[in-house]
Formats: sequence, structure tokens, C-alpha cells
Amino acid sequence: MNDPAGKSISVSGGEVAKAVELLNYQNGSVVTREIVKKPTGSVTIFAFDEGQGLSEHTVPFDALVHILEGETEISIAGQPHRLQGGEMILLPANQPHALKALKRFKMILTKIRS
Repeated sequence: MNDPAGKSISVSGGEVAKAVELLNYQNGSVVTREIVKKPTGSVTIFAFDEGQGLSEHTVPFDALVHILEGETEISIAGQPHRLQGGEMILLPANQPHALKALKRFKMILTKIRS
């Protein structure tokens, strides 16, 4: 799953992995690792340091955000939603959204392209 340098991550079929352990926080940064990539969608794990975020943007497909640990504010079409570990929210296609780490947090983003 992890290489010794921590540079790449892959999860094989039938392999058990703890999502929260697949990447580490970095001070002042947003860290990402794509673990599944298919033409119909992808699964990416993110680790946001406190105060970090993603500016408002729009994508042409639905995306499911599952918070693994920590706390974030996700705005969808200007409406803020506060989420904590164990919670999830659907980001609807073509709706502007943004994220901000209220505390360090990790999440799984599942993009659904079909």
C-alpha cells in the first residue's frame, strides 16, 4: 500500500486499508492522494491543515465528501455547512462550492462522472 518514501499510494482489490492512515498532514498545506481513477469517477483522500481550504469552484458532476476526522466548513451555492469526522455531504453538479479547514481534517472525495 505505502512505499517507504510515502510518495505513492495504491489500494489493491481485496486489500484492507485504514483511510485515515493513507496520508499525513503537512503544516500549512493541503495534501492529496488519488487512490482510484476510472473514466466514470475517482476517489481521492485529502488532508487539510487548519485554515487551509479550496476556493469556490464548480464542476460538471456530483461529488461525495466524507469527513474522516477533524472539522470543516463546506459552502454549497453560498450556504455554509459545518461537518465533523463521520459525516458526509453531496456536492451537486454545477453548484459552486468551497471548503475551509476549521481544524485539521481528512476527507475522502468520490467524484461520480456518469
